[in-house]
Amino acid sequence: MPRDPARGHAALRRGRVTIPNAEYFLTICTDQRRSGLTSPDTAKAILAEAQTMDTDTTWHLRCAVVMPDHLHLLVALGRRLSLGKSIARLKSKTKAALSAYSPSLVWERGFFDHHVRPEDERLALFLYIFLNPHRAGLCSKDGIWPWYYCCEEDWAWFKGSLDADRPQPEWLHPE
Repeated sequence: MPRDPARGHAALRRGRVTIPNAEYFLTICTDQRRSGLTSPDTAKAILAEAQTMDTDTTWHLRCAVVMPDHLHLLVALGRRLSLGKSIARLKSKTKAALSAYSPSLVWERGFFDHHVRPEDERLALFLYIFLNPHRAGLCSKDGIWPWYYCCEEDWAWFKGSLDADRPQPEWLHPE
């Protein structure tokens, strides 16, 4: 079946604008949603590269979570690279870690992004990212997911929303 450029990732890119210093909520998936990103070496490599991109001002990494078949990030884009080139760099630098786990584990083409406006509520995004492994049943309600990252300045205020660095019980079992 031929690829329809009006659908899929090409349609996602249409109208995409890169705004330096703007915040973006990003989701990057593996091809065919294959699992393997949470193998320790792979997850460490992904988070290390995301943090390196923070250090070299490609973006400011606010928080991230590595799930078995996808990755969520909240970043403030720097001025060095466009959003697309930033994601391409992350994928390129972590490609070897994925293939070391399994030759069939590769990144999906494209990515999903949401421009976070200044008036948008940040706590909801931090909670979504933080709770993702708990709600997926990958982490017990009392557990701490090892592949979650939050920068120091955000952790300083965000941890006040938690119950001893863990989710509030009502977040996991809403009435």
